[in-house]
Amino acid sequence: MQRRADAIDAALLHALIDNPDATNIAVAEATGLARNTVRSRLGRYAEEQTLRTFERRIDPAFLGYPLSAYVVTKVTQRKLTSVSQALGDIPEVIEVQGLSGLNDLLVHVVARDADDLYRVAGRILATDGVKRTNTGLVMRELVSYRISQLIGVHDSRSQ
Repeated sequence: MQRRADAIDAALLHALIDNPDATNIAVAEATGLARNTVRSRLGRYAEEQTLRTFERRIDPAFLGYPLSAYVVTKVTQRKLTSVSQALGDIPEVIEVQGLSGLNDLLVHVVARDADDLYRVAGRILATDGVKRTNTGLVMRELVSYRISQLIGVHDSRSQ
């Protein structure tokens, strides 16, 4: 069973959300925790892969990819692994989620412009094992990725 966050983790995570580049000393001062506790927990987070990579913080538009889209994909089930590997070879594919239900994959892609998106979507559709795709262009981000509102929620439910 995976370890769950406790009150110390909640304090550390909130401090890191507020200042992701803070030093261990700054986090210790912000939380009132001992520096060794902070260092130990941060080491544990790295070992458990609790914290996501810095890569998730980079805006693709900064790199020349202002368009974002989701390609909902239906695949031949026995080719799911090879399709996933092939999608990983497409640079504009930034994330792939496996789904249950009517579709199999949710493929998050970025593109330079509409023609580039057409090319990327065509490359996905041309992948051996992909049966059908449906592309939805992201028009605007309405709720940014967030998680701080969940920190500590499990504690109140378990009581």
